[in-house]
Parts: sequence; structure tokens; C-alpha cells
Amino acid sequence: MYLPSHFEERNPEALHDLIAKHPLGMLVTHGGEGLDANHVPFELDTGAALGPHGVLRAHVARANPLWQSVADGDEVLVVFRAEQAYISPNWYPSKHEAHKLVPTWNYRVVHAHGRITVRDDERYVRGLVARLTRHHEAGQPKPWKMGDAPPDHIDTLLKSIVGLEIAVARLVGKFKLSQNREPRDRVNAGQVLIDQGDKELGQHMLAAGPAA
Repeated sequence: MYLPSHFEERNPEALHDLIAKHPLGMLVTHGGEGLDANHVPFELDTGAALGPHGVLRAHVARANPLWQSVADGDEVLVVFRAEQAYISPNWYPSKHEAHKLVPTWNYRVVHAHGRITVRDDERYVRGLVARLTRHHEAGQPKPWKMGDAPPDHIDTLLKSIVGLEIAVARLVGKFKLSQNREPRDRVNAGQVLIDQGDKELGQHMLAAGPAA
């Protein structure tokens, strides 16, 4: 990934936070038939015993050839993307003085590089599904839980999925928030985004600090 220094985000907490809030990752693998990409919701575990970058866990359908096309220890890439939006040069006050600015696109992404392990283990996937369910149902008025479904139905479904675990070796963050523009340009563009409903990206732009 092309990464100018003024867009690089190195704070582990910021990188982990993006993954936790935007857990649908694009898992890129390279198997016998070439490159493949699967969109999978991940659980991030940053326990102290798991290293500085943590472990990503997920599951895929047994019918998905992904889990058979990789070998334990293969290098993989998972791309997590947060908010993104088009930025018009008309939103930069300096454009109306110099007229030399052009459109761009702002976004926040994290690339997680690591090595994959296939976990074809009913106990593993049961625990993973239970944790994912508790996490994503937490905000519901009446959270669904695995116990709401007949046990034999859950058992059948668990047999139809396979677990994946990725030991993360490196996290690369790119937070493109107009840090290369004058502060007044970045702040005004961020405020325009907030006003038009792209609040999260706009707020990150306002908090991005002075131009490099």
C-alpha cells in the first residue's frame, strides 16, 4: 500500500479500535489457483500473551474452498476499512485563492499481515460463534443467543463451518484525512462532511492535527 508519512497511523490502540468497530475484513489469500478475497467478520483478541498485534479469529462455510486452499502458516492479508468519502476542492478555502487544488478521496484503513491456521474444531467454532453473537447482539432490545435455537439445529450448523485464526505479525494503518492540506482546508472540509451526514470521517479530520 502506498503510504506517505503524513497519512501513516502507528498508534496500536487506534488501529485496534478501527478493527473492533469495523470487523468485516477482506481476507486476501494466495492458494493453488491464485489470489482470492473473502469478506469475513473477525474477532480481534489483543490479550497480553498474544503479542503486540493480537490474533484475528473468524469462520467460513465448510463449502467455501478457502480453508482447503491454504496451509497452516501461509501468509495472508486482511484489509479493514472504516468510513470513506469524496472530498471536493471547493471545500478548501485556499482553493478560492490559488485555484490549484483538485478532488481527492479520504478514508481510514488498516492492513493486518499475518499467518493463518485452519481450526476445524467444533469446540473452537462454538466458542467463537458464541462470542461473536454476544458482542454483536449486545445492542439489541432482546439479544438473540445460541440457546434460543434448538440444540440439534445449532450442532448441525456448527458442523457446516470451519474456524480460522490469524496470528498478526504487522499492522499498517493509513488514515487519509487531508493532513497534507493547510489546517483551515482540513477543518473546513471536515465540517462540510459533518454537515452533510458523514460525521465520523469529518470528526476524524477535525481531530487530525496540523498539516505535516
